[in-house]
Amino acid sequence: MKATLDSPIVYAVREGSIFPSYLELYRRGELARRIERAYALLESCTLCPRECGVNRLAGQQGFCRVGLEPKVASWNVHPWEEPPISGSFGSGTVFFSSCTGRCLFCQNYPISQLGVGNVVPVGRLAGMMLELQAKGCHNINLVTPTHFVPQVLAALPHAIEGGLCLPLVYNSSGYETVEVLRLLDGVVDIWLPDAKYADDDTARRLSGFPHYVEHNRAALQEMYRQVGDELVLDQGGLARRGMIVRHLVLPERLAGTEEVLNWIAAALSPRVHVSLMDQYFPAHRAVGHAVLGRRITPEEYEEALGAFERAGLVNGWRQEHEEW
Repeated sequence: MKATLDSPIVYAVREGSIFPSYLELYRRGELARRIERAYALLESCTLCPRECGVNRLAGQQGFCRVGLEPKVASWNVHPWEEPPISGSFGSGTVFFSSCTGRCLFCQNYPISQLGVGNVVPVGRLAGMMLELQAKGCHNINLVTPTHFVPQVLAALPHAIEGGLCLPLVYNSSGYETVEVLRLLDGVVDIWLPDAKYADDDTARRLSGFPHYVEHNRAALQEMYRQVGDELVLDQGGLARRGMIVRHLVLPERLAGTEEVLNWIAAALSPRVHVSLMDQYFPAHRAVGHAVLGRRITPEEYEEALGAFERAGLVNGWRQEHEEW
């Protein structure tokens, strides 16, 4: 499906160059301290809200089924993110293998649940970032990075020494701990989290996330604390700093779209950028499912657009509904 995105908003633009703040953290030695603190969390792993407690430094595996070194499924130029992320030359995506969830309908399940990918040293991860920069990508887009935060941090000094100067995008399910997000304060330039559900029972049943709503909302509030509600663009209209929240509309209102959007407007800000997505299709275990086994209808997406307006949200994107 072609993801055609449009935006009804006018962006705030700051003049001049905006350099990634991780460069300053590196110069001050703070990045090295963050790396040390992040790796300490692996000894009894608490990187995600599951807090499995396994010793990943010793190669033990918890729910995400990965050990010490990062595992990458692919790295490439991606043209179909939101316009300020993809721009003209694409976002430089690094897709990490495995996940902290088990979505029945995951469209990337070979990567997220079957573990397709290759284990690489952090130096090679840095090399991937530099290769994407050399291809002209506008940013480095870390896709499903939660369970590899220490390794991403450890790769950054190598990448910086190789000349990396692109904004970092943190593209995740939104199932995060505040402790880990604070290690990324000033490292991540653009937060790109999901707000998947308004109901914990549904989140556990469809995606295997325990206590998703509590952790997701705390995570989004921490991301908002770090960057606020202004999406800062450079002179070319490319995002350099800020936050975009994604919400995927599901059949039969399963995602709790109206409640999710109301919460974003009230607890964060009506100015937060929201990408309201109409790209759901049955994949993985959703094929043949009584409810998830179909795309959403035009009426369901129109209802979601109405919820966006009623919530008072003023910035964001919608996708053109396509019939299959």
